[in-house]
Amino acid sequence: MKVSQFFDNALLNKYNTSGPRYTSYPTALEFHDNFKHEDFIKAIENSQNRELSLYVHIPFCHTLCYYCGCNKVITRHRGKADTYLEYLAQEIALQAPLFEEYTVKQLHWGGGTPSFLTHPQITQLVSLLKEKFNFSDELEMSIEIDPREIEMDLAEHLYSLGFNRLSLGVQDLDLKVQQAINRVQSTEFIGDFIQHAKEVGFKSINIDLIYGLPHQTLENFTKTLVKAHEWDVDRISLFSYAHIPSRFAAQRKLRDEWLPSTQEKFALMKLAIETLCDFGYDFIGMDHFAKPNDELAIAQSDGTLHRNFQGYTTKGGCDLLGLGVSSISSIGNSFSQNIKDLKEYYQAITEKQHAQIKGVSLSEDDILRGEVIQELMCNLYLDKQVISEKYNIDFDEYFAEDLPLLNTFIDDGLVENNAQHIKVEQKARLLIRIICMSFDAYMKKHVNQQRFSRVI
Repeated sequence: MKVSQFFDNALLNKYNTSGPRYTSYPTALEFHDNFKHEDFIKAIENSQNRELSLYVHIPFCHTLCYYCGCNKVITRHRGKADTYLEYLAQEIALQAPLFEEYTVKQLHWGGGTPSFLTHPQITQLVSLLKEKFNFSDELEMSIEIDPREIEMDLAEHLYSLGFNRLSLGVQDLDLKVQQAINRVQSTEFIGDFIQHAKEVGFKSINIDLIYGLPHQTLENFTKTLVKAHEWDVDRISLFSYAHIPSRFAAQRKLRDEWLPSTQEKFALMKLAIETLCDFGYDFIGMDHFAKPNDELAIAQSDGTLHRNFQGYTTKGGCDLLGLGVSSISSIGNSFSQNIKDLKEYYQAITEKQHAQIKGVSLSEDDILRGEVIQELMCNLYLDKQVISEKYNIDFDEYFAEDLPLLNTFIDDGLVENNAQHIKVEQKARLLIRIICMSFDAYMKKHVNQQRFSRVI
C-alpha cells in the first residue's frame, strides 16, 4: 500500500468537516424515548441472530483526563463500585433470561476504566456473567485498562478468569502533553506490563493513541510511535482528538493556543500513519492498525470486517447487548441505550426492572442504508448487484437522489461510481465518513450543527 496517497492536503482541507463515525446507522442522535422496553424484547424475539456479544460499562475513573468525552464517574472511593456492581448484577439477572437461546461469542469491558475494580470485584462480575449467560468455548474476552492505577499481577488475574485481549489507554508518552491533559503515567511501567501480559499468555494487546492533543509536536509524537513499535503490540487505535468544549466541560481546561493548528494536526496524523505502516502494521479502516496476521487485518483482506459501537471488529454477525450505565445495545433490527446518569440508572433498575431510556426500531430503509454505509466504511467498496438482489431493488433507481451527492468526490478522483459498483479510492480513506454521509437520510437535519467530531 502506497501510504503517501492518503495525504493530499488540498483535498483533506476541502473535506475536513464534521461527520458521524458510523458505529451505527442511524446514529445515536436518532434514538428516541418512544422506543420502549417492549420494543427491545420484540427485537430479541424477531432477531435472526443467536450469537451474542456482551459489552459491560464500568464508569469509574480515579482522575479526570481533560480530553475525555466518555461517560464516566470520577472518584477514588472504590466502595462506590460495590454499589454499582449490586445494581449491575440486578440488570444482568433481569436481562439474561431474555437471551437463553443465545451463545456469547465476545465479552468486552469498557469505561471509564474497568481496571478501577479490585481483583475480587472483577472475579465476582466474571463469575456472575458466566453463571447467567451461555458462553462459547471459543470466547473472545477483552478489557480496557488504565495503566496508571494497576499492579503487575492484574495480568495474571485477568488471564486466569479467561480474558485473552487487553487494550491499554496510552494516548501520548510525552510528559508535557500528559501534564496538560492531566494523565501522567510511567512509560517504563506500561512497557513492563505489556511484556508481562504477553508472557502470561495474552494473545492480543492493543494500545490507544490520540493525535491533536495539547503540545504535541512531530518530534515528541514520533517518540511515542517508536515506543509503541518497541512494545510490539498487536493493534493500535489512532484517534483524532475532538475538541468540543461546549459539550465536554473538562476540555475547557485545555487552552486553544496549546492545541496544534489544523495543518499541524494533519502533519501529526500523516506522521502516525506513515510511521506505523513503515513499522509493518496494516492500516485498518480509517483509524486502526494491526499486524498482518491479526484477525482484523485478515478480516479486512477477505472482506468480512465489521463496524459497531466498539469500532472495527470481526464479530459483526453477533447481536450486541450493552450492560451498565450508558451502554448501547444492537439487537436484531434495533438500537437502544441505557440511562447515562448513575443515580437514575439505579432508580430505573429498582423501579422499572430495566435501565433502557431510548432507542430506535430500524425501518427497511435504515437497514438498507446501514449496510451500504457498513460496506463502504469497512471495505471501501460496494457491489451494487449484491445489494440489489438482497433487497429486491434497482440500486441506482433507489438511491437516485443520493448518488449525485457523490459527484464532488468523483470530480476529485476520490470515488468511482458505475453500473456495477461504488469504489472509494485509497487516497480517500481518511474521508470515508464524509463520503458515507451521502447515503445518510438523516443528515439534512444536522447540517450546520456541531453534533459530530471533525473527520481529521
